[in-house]
Amino acid sequence: MYNGPISFFESEEFWLKRKMSLFSLVMLTLSAIIGSGWLFGAGMAAQIAGPAAILSWILGAVIIGLIALNYIELGTMFPTSGGMSQYAAFSHGPLLGFVAGWANWLSLLTIIPIEAVAAVQYMSSWPWSWANWTRGFLKDGDITNQGLIIVFLFILAFTLLNFWSVKLLTRFTSFISIFKLGIPTLTIIVLMATGFQSGNFGHTAGFMPNGSAAIFSATTAAGIIFSYNAFQTTINMGNEIEHPERNILWGIVIAFSISAVIYTMLQVAFIGAVPGHYLVHGWQGVNFESPFANLAILMNLGWLSTLLYLDAFVSPFGTGVSFVATTSRALAAMTGTKHMPTKLGELNRKYQTPRRAMIVNMVLGVVLVAGFRNWSALSNVISTSTLIAYLTGPVTVATLRRNAPEFSRPFRLWGLQLWAPLAYVLASLAIYWAKWPTTIEVFGVIALGLICYVYYEFRQPAGWTALRASLKGSRWLLAEMIWLTIMSAVGSHEFGGHGWFPYPLDFVAVTLGSLVCYYLGVHDGYQSESFEIAQELNRRVEETE
Repeated sequence: MYNGPISFFESEEFWLKRKMSLFSLVMLTLSAIIGSGWLFGAGMAAQIAGPAAILSWILGAVIIGLIALNYIELGTMFPTSGGMSQYAAFSHGPLLGFVAGWANWLSLLTIIPIEAVAAVQYMSSWPWSWANWTRGFLKDGDITNQGLIIVFLFILAFTLLNFWSVKLLTRFTSFISIFKLGIPTLTIIVLMATGFQSGNFGHTAGFMPNGSAAIFSATTAAGIIFSYNAFQTTINMGNEIEHPERNILWGIVIAFSISAVIYTMLQVAFIGAVPGHYLVHGWQGVNFESPFANLAILMNLGWLSTLLYLDAFVSPFGTGVSFVATTSRALAAMTGTKHMPTKLGELNRKYQTPRRAMIVNMVLGVVLVAGFRNWSALSNVISTSTLIAYLTGPVTVATLRRNAPEFSRPFRLWGLQLWAPLAYVLASLAIYWAKWPTTIEVFGVIALGLICYVYYEFRQPAGWTALRASLKGSRWLLAEMIWLTIMSAVGSHEFGGHGWFPYPLDFVAVTLGSLVCYYLGVHDGYQSESFEIAQELNRRVEETE
């Protein structure tokens, strides 16, 4: 029997082998969501927004939750591995599908090294004398060359745990997720029961010391959007899930709800546990290298600090393992439109994993961390590129409602006419909150992907004709990116602009321009060759109902 590679899209056996139960799916998603975000996010958010950072976590959950609802409808309609990289092509042609897939893949790719960086950063501050050798991993907040070697070993371990099938992956993540849930929950209980100071919530300048604008900027600058991003793990596992028409919905709802509660309560616990004398100069002066572990030491909770340092190893490890699975499938799925090397989409027939894609991602992950050597810089890039990809979800789901009403929809989002444009506007605002010049920098990296697209497009028979058709289907996203770039440059000072649009009038301008782009996008949807793939995937859903 032939055991060589097969195409990511051609194996009927691969399509039908659904291995992941709802419990395993929830554990995998939780393992992805609760990673390094909880270790750093609360401390960074408190520095930016003070006690009002609690609202930042709630706002982030609302934004990503609304976006997720759109993708749940798409995910249950088209249960396919790496689906987040394909949906836009179904409604607007291969160019938009490529741009969305490229942006999403970039964000996912960055998560792999950021989790390794998080673990190494915490290792560098281990308080034990036997761990002095880890001190050289970090210097002035950046990973050193010595630390880079450890980061590479982490990324290698993440990859190998995915190399030999989904079954091994789910067993590992189900075990590690229980640990990852237990430590944050224990931290919340202990910190709130030991020395919790309610006065911290109104200290110095009050609940909102840096104004309301800081609540919004913290969603991206403190890694809040990044922390919630991992819901798409469920979407991208697609056909590897038992009963995807049902379990995609419940997998995301359960895992996302649990993580939102944990993250918000961690922020409450952190704010209440900071010793009062640390707030003499305001929340900007609260700058802990290892936020929760440092708090535990200050409160003479040595046993808790030990557990937290251990979890600072385990949590990023679990998330990194999960995202190797997600990222490799996202890259493999991008080969479906033949605008990437097709060998990246080949699966190992025995283990049914996209091994070439995993290796490429591993190498690129090391290159990324060599250029961006701290958690904060990587999380900002992830948040912005992720949100650009997410802009396509509400437009795609609304367009397919109009152009393909006959498709089977196991989950049909009620009130789509309201929720889809609202999710789109919130995603646009969150990109704006990333501040100038982050927006233009990320847009530039995404634009580089177009070079690859054009190269492969002109190698195909249709060539320029197909490119012109797909350009019309993508013009709305180009207009959105130009609009957000302009607004980032001329918007309020609070978000890095020149102040031509003062806060909060800048929000009104971003919203109005984005709504124009949203409705243009719904109008420009058309049925390309990719639509045939959508029909086939949806037909399989109908057969299982």
